[in-house]
Amino acid sequence: MASSTAPATPRPQRADARRNYDRLLSQARRSFSEHGTDASLEDIARRAGVGIGTLYRHFPNRHALMNAVFQEALTSLLERSRELAEAAEPCGALVEWLGAIITHAGEYRGVSRALMSASHDTSSALTQCSVPLREAGARLLARAQEAGHVRVGVSIDDLMQLTNAIALAAEQSPKDPELAPRLLRLTLTGLRA
Repeated sequence: MASSTAPATPRPQRADARRNYDRLLSQARRSFSEHGTDASLEDIARRAGVGIGTLYRHFPNRHALMNAVFQEALTSLLERSRELAEAAEPCGALVEWLGAIITHAGEYRGVSRALMSASHDTSSALTQCSVPLREAGARLLARAQEAGHVRVGVSIDDLMQLTNAIALAAEQSPKDPELAPRLLRLTLTGLRA
């Protein structure tokens, strides 16, 4: 008797389960935007019109919910990195992309802290966000290094941590909207070859 190693095809969600999932994502986006990524999961479930058990059936933990919320922004950031990979000025492309990450992190208070804490935790659901971002950034960084614009010893891990730290600093100083761009420029002067 032969055994199959093909992965099982996931069953499609029932219509009511899909509606619950969509309402949970919508409420999570709203709550994360208003209250940060530490928003109450119970409140998100209540506002979505479901119980906390339903939330946990769809999203086993906070990072899984955050990962689902951030997929749209992740897709946009990855698409932008592909566009910038062909830019005439590799260093400018890298800087623009890092700025886009900081802008995204600023949409939800706490996202930069969560990404920093999950950066070395391969079991975190946020790894599904950070790994593709690192890979996209590594390609842009390699182009800038090959062009001689960025020192060879700079790693994408260093840049991602710096980017998240800048976003976190900006989050703590909301009355200074120019803080993040200013810190990014200051940081990048030290990267130049």
